[in-house]
Amino acid sequence: MARRSLGGWIVDGVLALTAFAAVAPVVWTFVNSLKTRVDIATSVPRLVFTPTLENYLYVLTRESAMGGLVNSLVITGVSVLLGALLGLPAAYALARRPSKWADDIQFFVLSIRFLPPVAVAIPLMVIWLGLDLYDSRTSLVITYMLLTLSSTIWLATPAFRRVPKEVEEAAVMDGYGPFAVFFKVALPVAARSLVGAVAFSFVLVWNEFLIALMLTTSDAKTLPIVASELTQLGRDVPWGILNASVILLSLPPLLMIGVLNGLLNTSMKRS
Repeated sequence: MARRSLGGWIVDGVLALTAFAAVAPVVWTFVNSLKTRVDIATSVPRLVFTPTLENYLYVLTRESAMGGLVNSLVITGVSVLLGALLGLPAAYALARRPSKWADDIQFFVLSIRFLPPVAVAIPLMVIWLGLDLYDSRTSLVITYMLLTLSSTIWLATPAFRRVPKEVEEAAVMDGYGPFAVFFKVALPVAARSLVGAVAFSFVLVWNEFLIALMLTTSDAKTLPIVASELTQLGRDVPWGILNASVILLSLPPLLMIGVLNGLLNTSMKRS
């Protein structure tokens, strides 16, 4: 019992340290976002200070920041939606209709994630310039859809494979067709894992920087690009504004994950 108790304390301590290491930077960033430049620039960090919302007001009142927020919401939302609409049926087909090409298709889809962003952005820049779609939401939606599609297929295929075949066979015996089996059986059973795949795709695209930097100049700038432009050269760096930008940039993915998790829990309770 003593050994088990000691082992439990060690595991709890490791988990606590891991959680602290993950949460501490976020908490420190939030605290600094409420400080003035004078409070941040001190040699000894100030733990007692007068909070201010000036940094958030500065970011939210900038036209470029609001434009970047709208662009990010539209581009990320549409690309994730299209990736899910195309990727989930493709993943189900790979999981339930195996063929000699299934492994090759999965490897090809996964290999898209292995490519460095520059290797993808430079050819696409040439293509979008030729089609007169450079610096447009359409070009970024299509580009990001390739990322969300590959991530969705990669993560959703194992989720569909874990769905018991007996459940689908029972649905077929009850008269369900292939589409009904997919929508009414496979999707609800694998819903929790699929929500994780969609959320991962959203976070991946929302935080993407290099491709957006190379494929936009002004009209289709996303929020990460606008946030990076708030920095200034030299020593006069607006740390409070940068910290506020980071917090605002982190809120939409967290809200989306919370909403998806809430909807999933509600649907599971009803069923």
